[in-house]
Amino acid sequence: MSYIELKSGTDIRGVASPLGGSKVNLTEQAVYDITAAFVVWYINKYDKNPTEMSVAVGHDSRITGEAIAKKVKEALINAGVTVLDCGLASTPAMFMTTVDLKTDAAVQITASHHPFDRNGLKFFTPEGGLDSSDITEIIKLADNGEEIICNRAGVVMLFDYMTKYAERLRRMICSAVGKTEEEQPLEGYKIIVDAGNGAGGFYAENVLKKLGADITGSQFLEPDGMFPNHIPNPENEQAMESICNAVKANKADLGIIFDTDVDRAGCVGPDGSEINRNRLIALASYMVADGKKGITVVTDSVTSDGLKDYIENTLGGVHYRYRRGYKNVIDKAVELCNQGIDCPLAIETSGHAALRENYFLDDGAYLVTKIVIELARGKDIEKILEPLKIPAEEREVRFKILTPDFKEYGNKVIEELENYAKTRPDYKIADDNREGIRISTENGFFLLRLSVHDPVMPMNFESNVKGGIKADIEGIKGFFEKFDKLDISAL
Repeated sequence: MSYIELKSGTDIRGVASPLGGSKVNLTEQAVYDITAAFVVWYINKYDKNPTEMSVAVGHDSRITGEAIAKKVKEALINAGVTVLDCGLASTPAMFMTTVDLKTDAAVQITASHHPFDRNGLKFFTPEGGLDSSDITEIIKLADNGEEIICNRAGVVMLFDYMTKYAERLRRMICSAVGKTEEEQPLEGYKIIVDAGNGAGGFYAENVLKKLGADITGSQFLEPDGMFPNHIPNPENEQAMESICNAVKANKADLGIIFDTDVDRAGCVGPDGSEINRNRLIALASYMVADGKKGITVVTDSVTSDGLKDYIENTLGGVHYRYRRGYKNVIDKAVELCNQGIDCPLAIETSGHAALRENYFLDDGAYLVTKIVIELARGKDIEKILEPLKIPAEEREVRFKILTPDFKEYGNKVIEELENYAKTRPDYKIADDNREGIRISTENGFFLLRLSVHDPVMPMNFESNVKGGIKADIEGIKGFFEKFDKLDISAL
């Protein structure tokens, strides 16, 4: 059996527990084989002796985290690798071990916001997270049983890296505000954190509280891999409603919510309004611009017209819309920087935000620390976001493609939609779109694209007027009805 089914973009993911009712495919053997293959891949790429390698290992709060960590460490020490066992940790912190501790690599055990019975592996080198092609190569090595067995076993050392990581965030705040920890730069501010029982609870206790913030009302800070309160996901409606209510109930100045492994975050203003998706991107863009004109911000394709207006007209920057997928967005930003373009931010609407100043690492805790700094400087975040135009309506529908050659069929639909749009005077094809086709209408826009891996075509609608999406659907429905291999029942 091939492990290819465990590949999920740039990660390894699968069912790790039978408690959810699904068959386990991320078995202990799979974890061992893939980790052993990672060592082989690393040695082939970097020409390193495994006995000279050090690898940090961490996990989020999932119920299978410690069991999987045991197999990861077993594979590493069998290869002669020195292991730094960081225990409960965030995904960004694991990358930062390659910077702070000069580890050769790091492995984080996580499945992000996915259900409690899932888990996975995320690999880092000092260059960042692995690419999709790297994961494919590692899986091939694992399928072939490639492994290095060293006659001198590696050792495991316990290392509390999260304390060091939290210290770095505190130093950021103190330096930006011009106060020492003893001077309590966050005194007088009430900031509450919702960790969703993931790995983000440290931020309330070890960052905010230690700098004087009142964290009363913070919730679900205790790690619990069953996620009994809500899914730890800033995109989840129930999760966002929970933190919004907590902010209002506690009269907080700011609310912060993390996903399970803290590579994503969202915020809530003092009135209970979400600072998420386009609003979060706008705020992040404002912070990295820092009054400077001409910066480029890379986002995914589904961002709003209002965001483009905010970045280009309010901030005087350039909005570069790219493909969905946080790694795609980050890689494009790095590419633009290498071309000499001033691109300090790559951010996806899901909340993945990577800043050039922070190694282009998508780190939810780093992003919210920047926001906390704005608050501590006395900035009014709502006023910063005031020029951002908010759409009256947003909606996403997903069409299933009912044929095996779904990529070819999907591209044909997009091509024909482009030709059709050219015949409609009320349609304008966006000239800055780099995924699928984006068409402006009298009400707003819609974007049709093809999923990278699945036989699905997501379609996003946005309208500046109530009822506009319904009107735009009625206006385009007839076009889709001729495609008999496209399930448009979602319309």
